[in-house]
Amino acid sequence: MRLGVLDVGSNTVHLLVVDAHRGAHPTPMHSEKSVLRLAERITPGGELSKAGADELVTAVESAKDAAVRLGCEEVMAFATSAVREAKNSAKVLARVADKTGVELRVLSGTDEARLTFLAVRRWYGWSAGQLLVLDIGGGSLEVAMGRDEEPVLAESLPLGAGRTTRTRFKHDPPTRSELVATSAWLDDQLTDLARKVTKWGEPDRVVATSKTFRSLARLTGAAPSAAGPHVRRTLTDTALRQLLAFISRMTSADLAQLEGVSASRSHQLVAGALVAQATMRALGLTELEICPWALREGVILRRLDHSNGADETGAALVGRFGAQEDR
Repeated sequence: MRLGVLDVGSNTVHLLVVDAHRGAHPTPMHSEKSVLRLAERITPGGELSKAGADELVTAVESAKDAAVRLGCEEVMAFATSAVREAKNSAKVLARVADKTGVELRVLSGTDEARLTFLAVRRWYGWSAGQLLVLDIGGGSLEVAMGRDEEPVLAESLPLGAGRTTRTRFKHDPPTRSELVATSAWLDDQLTDLARKVTKWGEPDRVVATSKTFRSLARLTGAAPSAAGPHVRRTLTDTALRQLLAFISRMTSADLAQLEGVSASRSHQLVAGALVAQATMRALGLTELEICPWALREGVILRRLDHSNGADETGAALVGRFGAQEDR
């Protein structure tokens, strides 16, 4: 079965196409993305701007065409924090559906944490024991913990790399006072999370996912993506501290020249590093292992699990790409 997953995030609209069937390892066949930075297209009134909505329609239409061309039998289409928090999200979603035939489903932060946790659990297996999973996105930080495929703890905090950049920094690079104040602010924001995690005991394995953590790990010496997904990659608190001392003095344009840093995300790298450091500090972590699977893979795995029946976050996410042609 060829499946697609369309992820409308705070920074990009990302289409991932895989070949997979129930009980099998999803094999990536195609990946493409459009950089929209939707979170930066929110008006002072809290709505996604008309220009942002226009670009979203175009990006979804392009992804739909690619999915059809590549022979996807189903496409699961979802949106995360940028669309979720826009005051006009219902209107934007209706417009996308009307213009493209694609029905985007909005995931809650808790569902993001749950599905990412599922992907990590499947990657490492039961032998990993109690997992603690961290994921820094553009708009939010997701944390999940547990011994099974369904976490006992699934939290989402508005501490994404992009959001932190927009709300805490006025300079590029940020000033020393901005860095110190943001670090202290993050410590305060993470106090309750630390108490919740401590309640469930010590994790056997601590894992981080997604682009921010992958970039930070790469900049501290982890193997490049060309080495393949099965190479063990880690991020330590010592290496992260040393990296922050270096990148916090660089402009976003200079950061974009570093290997492993994309131009579309370079402006939020320092904030992402501060969130990562504060989270590790709050939870008493000295090392994170980087997992190549994250939310998109979790959505695919959940869909495959329920390939013979309905599911609230699997089957419900299947995009009705044929809807436009039926109109």
